[in-house]
Amino acid sequence: MHRHFDVIIVGGGLVGLSFAAALRGSGLKLALVEPQAPGPVPAGEAWDNRIYAISPGSAAFLERCGAWQRLRPERLARIDAMRVHGDDTRARLDFDAYDAGLRELAFIVENDRLQHALWQIARECASVYCPANWTALRFQGDTAVLGLEDGSEIAARLVVGADGAGSRVRAQAGIAVTPDDYGQLGVVANFSCERPHRGVAYQWFRRDGVLALLPLPGNRVSMVWSIAQERGRDLIALPAPDLAVEVESASNGVAGALDVITPATAFPLKLQRVTHFVKPRLALIGDAAHNVHPLAGQGVNLGFRDARALTAVLAEHGAQRDCGDYALLRRYERARKEDVLAVQLATHALQKLFNNDAVLLAKARNLGLKLANRQPQLKNFLVHHAVA
Repeated sequence: MHRHFDVIIVGGGLVGLSFAAALRGSGLKLALVEPQAPGPVPAGEAWDNRIYAISPGSAAFLERCGAWQRLRPERLARIDAMRVHGDDTRARLDFDAYDAGLRELAFIVENDRLQHALWQIARECASVYCPANWTALRFQGDTAVLGLEDGSEIAARLVVGADGAGSRVRAQAGIAVTPDDYGQLGVVANFSCERPHRGVAYQWFRRDGVLALLPLPGNRVSMVWSIAQERGRDLIALPAPDLAVEVESASNGVAGALDVITPATAFPLKLQRVTHFVKPRLALIGDAAHNVHPLAGQGVNLGFRDARALTAVLAEHGAQRDCGDYALLRRYERARKEDVLAVQLATHALQKLFNNDAVLLAKARNLGLKLANRQPQLKNFLVHHAVA
């Protein structure tokens, strides 16, 4: 015997949870399957070393989901401006919220606190199977059936794969993926800083990778350094004072003296393209559907835009229509393909352009930054695409 639902969401990361929260009140009967129990309730003043730059569009979506207002305001930081540096001292590209007619460019949010807020909502609006592993996924007629490790089965008209870059749902559905390993690690750590950041994010396109310092509340910054794997492992192994000195030097001392407040950790970086976002009875969202280089901070925002688009398609046709109908799901795929492709192409091209020692290419890319900085219309176009 199956328990029947309208939608089964496989994956309890930020994107899967936000999709569940967005469908609250839709009339659809939801199940959420996640193998890993959520972490403990964030407490005290410790900082999560995994942070996200959430676009204003994504923040508005999370507010509609009911999650944004559950975050403590004092744990959020605004990015009001961004300074992007080339690999010579004169090439720079500046973005300012004020110049673009915006209140902010992005918000900095800790992963664990946003996860906790979304889990609270998911438990209110879905039948949660967690921790629960699944062993089989089969499609039969107008139903998708998910077999769980305990021998039980659940069925739905639609399965949504939100289970990350190594998606088993995607693999089980036979959707091909083309990976492109950058041979880099994204090294992350948080620091207290001597100088106030004043809501400014910094990014340096260095010949050894891309370094970003993002503002946290108070005199604190979060680092994301995309760098060759061997060098990244060396950074992680450094004692905290030595790591602080390395980052101070690489960032030209823009934040003054630094002190490590969360240990460095890292994750591998790669580009992944999939052939399809949907099949009959199946849709992919988030990293299951695409992976991009983090240099533009667009990864999780792309996932939230997936959740928004799929929610809109399902809501537009109401709870009475078959939510796993292929023609309906193709509307979601068409709505997302262009945005995802544009971000993938842009981030991939920038990574290849700056991760290159050719002298003429170095001159061209730095000249390009200087010229772009003199084009306010171009800068506003880029900003308004990024904040959606």
